[in-house]
Amino acid sequence: MNNTLQGLALIGGEAVRGSGAAFQGFDPAKNEALGPDFHSVDVAQVNQACELANAAFDAFRATTDHERADFLELIAAQILALGDDLIVRAMAETGLPRARLEGERGRTVNQLKLFAELLREGSWQDARIDTALPTRTPPRPDLRLRFIGVGPVAVFGASNFPLAFSVAGGDTAAALAAGCPVVVKAHPAHPGTSELVGRAVAEAVKLSGLPAGVFALLPGPGNDIGTALVRHPAIQAVGFTGSRAGGLALMAVAAARPQPIPVYAEMSSINPTFLLPGALAQRGGEIATGFAASLTMGVGQFCTNPGLVLGLAGPDLDRFAAAAAEALKPVPAATMLTPGIAGAYQRGEAALAAQADVEPLLRGQSQGCQGAPSLFRTTGAAFLASHAMSAEIFGPTALLVACQDLAELLAVTEGLEGQLTATLQLQDDDEGDLAAARALLPVLERKVGRILANGFPTGVEVSTAMVHGGPFPATSDGRSSSVGTAAIQRFLRPVSYQNLPRALLPAVLREPNERGVWRRRDGALTRN
Repeated sequence: MNNTLQGLALIGGEAVRGSGAAFQGFDPAKNEALGPDFHSVDVAQVNQACELANAAFDAFRATTDHERADFLELIAAQILALGDDLIVRAMAETGLPRARLEGERGRTVNQLKLFAELLREGSWQDARIDTALPTRTPPRPDLRLRFIGVGPVAVFGASNFPLAFSVAGGDTAAALAAGCPVVVKAHPAHPGTSELVGRAVAEAVKLSGLPAGVFALLPGPGNDIGTALVRHPAIQAVGFTGSRAGGLALMAVAAARPQPIPVYAEMSSINPTFLLPGALAQRGGEIATGFAASLTMGVGQFCTNPGLVLGLAGPDLDRFAAAAAEALKPVPAATMLTPGIAGAYQRGEAALAAQADVEPLLRGQSQGCQGAPSLFRTTGAAFLASHAMSAEIFGPTALLVACQDLAELLAVTEGLEGQLTATLQLQDDDEGDLAAARALLPVLERKVGRILANGFPTGVEVSTAMVHGGPFPATSDGRSSSVGTAAIQRFLRPVSYQNLPRALLPAVLREPNERGVWRRRDGALTRN
């Protein structure tokens, strides 16, 4: 496969030039444009990609689980076949270091393989059978249920994960596993990276003998492409990772359609960390060091960045604050993903610093495309009185909230918006910490998608039990996850079959159960 960039879209299995305006990539570390010229697609090309996806849907969803599993693994192999060219281009377009991007490539490949394993195992269809009871009054018919893909899915590439949450990332992998064609809106900050990965997916489509409309890649900046994509009647669901403003805009477009569709948007989170007294007294310095490392990882450009720290006012919290500031002090300013992200970070940090009752413990010097860490402190009462203090600052800035007692800590927790994560730093042999954690847990279960103990939220394991989601505004739909095998559920819907002859039933619902997949028969799980 030729890795020379051409600046082209991918529609119907063909590399085509967008009919819109030209644009280029950008190297945030060198502050310079990157060739070649890319060309935005226009609305007609968006419509063409969606119509081809719609035409491909029935044939694609009719493929067997094993065929789609092979397809996902072939995508993974094609991504690896891009070699170092992919990493070098991604480094140039994001300013991210090689080790981070090589790790992200591994995650991208592994999540494709994880969905392949899920397909081969078969339980994703949640097959259910209620056998006929003809002698019952009233009689019960033969009922059989499975889940199928919803239809073509629009996926929006993320700025902060050019591989794992972009063209062939988790949303795309989950949708393809469900049998849904995917139309990707490439993120304009990394068009070259997107083109390379898009070619890998398109090549896998071709080698698998699938309809060309199973995958499309649409480049271009601005909102018009995304709006046209979400409005198209063929699109049946949307996967998005980005800002709250962007997610809300797409949700409004989707809701205004003649047929509204779900938008699974991961948007904003400040990921509170709770410093319970026993843990703070025994290992406050150790926690401060780990917190500083988590806050500054990737220049704070993670949706799970620990942007809020809460504890009870007193000498132990004071020592933690001093230790955290000291740990952050030597961390230099570093290149952020784009000038736009850097500018938003600097404005957010300055707005927090300007608020009444906010004390700076450390303020880094951020300028241009560089972001430096900052740490601020306030009281529980001041935090409760200012909604602005709970705004996400996408970058290495955090706010420490000193609460007067457990009651105020609980009040602050109740006032938080929905979050992706919450972390409890506690001593599990300290009854005081356990009692405080028991009081917090019911609130946190209502507020967040993932609750951690004695760790840090940066780092999201791709597995069967992971939840990367949470109540609004962490995500648009807190019932779902964008990471792990549960992510497939966003792109499925149930279909029930009543009294259909065996010849018309899907294979997973026929007798005998030739694949031996788990099915719920008359309420009991069985392989029969």
